[in-house]
Amino acid sequence: MAQPVGEHVGPMPYAALNSAFDALHPPGLQHYWKAAYVTELTDEAIAAHLEHGPRVPAVSSVMHLYPINGAAHDVAPDATAFGHRDATFAAVIAGMWPDPADNEANTHWVRDYHAAIAPHSAPGGYTDFASADDAPKVAENHGANYQRLREVKRQWDPGNLFHLNQNIRP
Repeated sequence: MAQPVGEHVGPMPYAALNSAFDALHPPGLQHYWKAAYVTELTDEAIAAHLEHGPRVPAVSSVMHLYPINGAAHDVAPDATAFGHRDATFAAVIAGMWPDPADNEANTHWVRDYHAAIAPHSAPGGYTDFASADDAPKVAENHGANYQRLREVKRQWDPGNLFHLNQNIRP
């Protein structure tokens, strides 16, 4: 098992956090991302990560596993827009590479990786990490709160002005 090469636990100014990876991810990179919610890291899920993670095709492509715990689990799922409070992790496969000629290979890596972890994941994924072709999964991404969010959208944005990316239709 590999040893961590770095970690940070503690307060950090937002500007420092927001720029922490700027050198690894300069402007102009191609991007294709997929996300999944995970309630348990089973042996099978870990095996899928161990199989696909090392196949990363570009140094700037990564897989993040964000914990969802603590205060996130203290709030009722229907209390806010975030409806996946039963998840314990958000898995994010972030394909990022410089040359558009490599789009097919890099997109393929993200899709294969995501398909391998999907059977070990809960429905949906964190909306901020979704690609354009994930638009049909908007309802899954918001879980049980989707219908309520549509009602809010009908009331506050009936003309669907805010319609880009992962749109909730009024």
